[in-house]
Amino acid sequence: MTLDAFAPWYLWIKAAHLLGAFAWMAGLFYLPRLYVYHCRAAPGSAQSELFKVMERRLLRAIMNPAMVWTWTFGVLLVLTPGVVDWKAGWWHGKMLGLLAMTWFHHDLAHARKKFARDANTRSECGWRIANEVPTLALVLIVVMAVVKPF
Repeated sequence: MTLDAFAPWYLWIKAAHLLGAFAWMAGLFYLPRLYVYHCRAAPGSAQSELFKVMERRLLRAIMNPAMVWTWTFGVLLVLTPGVVDWKAGWWHGKMLGLLAMTWFHHDLAHARKKFARDANTRSECGWRIANEVPTLALVLIVVMAVVKPF
């Protein structure tokens, strides 16, 4: 199903989608890095409390709105005539990357609540590894959306 009314707005919708994705990705790259540093701070210390504020603000003020913005304008793109060839396979790969990124976002949000309670269970090394997840999802999404290999 597509809506012809979106066709004249295609480039604006696409620009809005990309702006939201850039903001979301910035947060997905930065929040796990904050967690790496937070792991080093003693629970209850001034440094730990500062990280809690930074993490909450990043997630609530930037990442959550950017994720909703990205999804919203992505759906509008899908509803724009001619944007998706449903017979092609590339959009399955893009959707897989998007779902992985969304799952990772929610995992980071759950971890933030644990850090807020001083109950983090992951190691600094684990957070360093997790910091690579958004890069992998981004590569998949960009390749699928731009190159459309299948």
